[in-house]
Amino acid sequence: MSAKLSLRGVRKRFGDHEVCKGIDLEVAEGEMVCLIGASGSGKSTLLRCMNLLEPIDDGSIWLDGVDISEPGLNRQPVRQKIGIVFQSYNLFPHMTAAENVMLAPRRVKGQTRDALRPRVEALFTRFGLGDRMEHYPDQLSGGQQQRVAIIRALAMQPEIMLFDEITSALDPELVGEVLDVLRDLRAEGMTMVLATHEMGFARELADKVCFLDAGRILEQAPPEALFSNPREPRTKAFLARVL
Repeated sequence: MSAKLSLRGVRKRFGDHEVCKGIDLEVAEGEMVCLIGASGSGKSTLLRCMNLLEPIDDGSIWLDGVDISEPGLNRQPVRQKIGIVFQSYNLFPHMTAAENVMLAPRRVKGQTRDALRPRVEALFTRFGLGDRMEHYPDQLSGGQQQRVAIIRALAMQPEIMLFDEITSALDPELVGEVLDVLRDLRAEGMTMVLATHEMGFARELADKVCFLDAGRILEQAPPEALFSNPREPRTKAFLARVL
């Protein structure tokens, strides 16, 4: 499979601290890649580099064979193709769920409310929130708010979705409903990269799992190989701790 998204020697520094230290990663069309590792290993920064929220200091990022990390490139079209969802929902409290979802397509793509409505309604219905469209964020549970945040990203019709620890702020009983959304997207063939602490989920659904340690991908393999027979001592130690 040819790579949909390709990272080559990606480095990212904040001052004197290098967070990503020459990362190489290939993500094929329709593939789900899970990034695991301790907090501070570089997972979140790597995701933010992938959709150009953070400019990289060295290396290159390729989308469909085009270098999207070139200095001076207009980042807006790239961000429309690569959606990202964070652990904090970041919904505007004074807007209904539907208004939150419609905001970016209206502002960025110039689409009207009327044109958007059928697609937005379909997304809410698909993710079990058809009766919550006119609710405000404080009227929704954490799991419902996180699903609205995912719908908001999908409303831009991205080609790739990035998820940054999207279940870590949720109560345990709400985690399952958000992971079910990812299962649905996986079944539909959405290309996805996730930073996650949900090892069971990564083992069940990922095509590839990457273990990050101190800004490097120390090991990457299909989940069965990585979880059952990790090669690196650091991977073994991490998995022994979290499993």
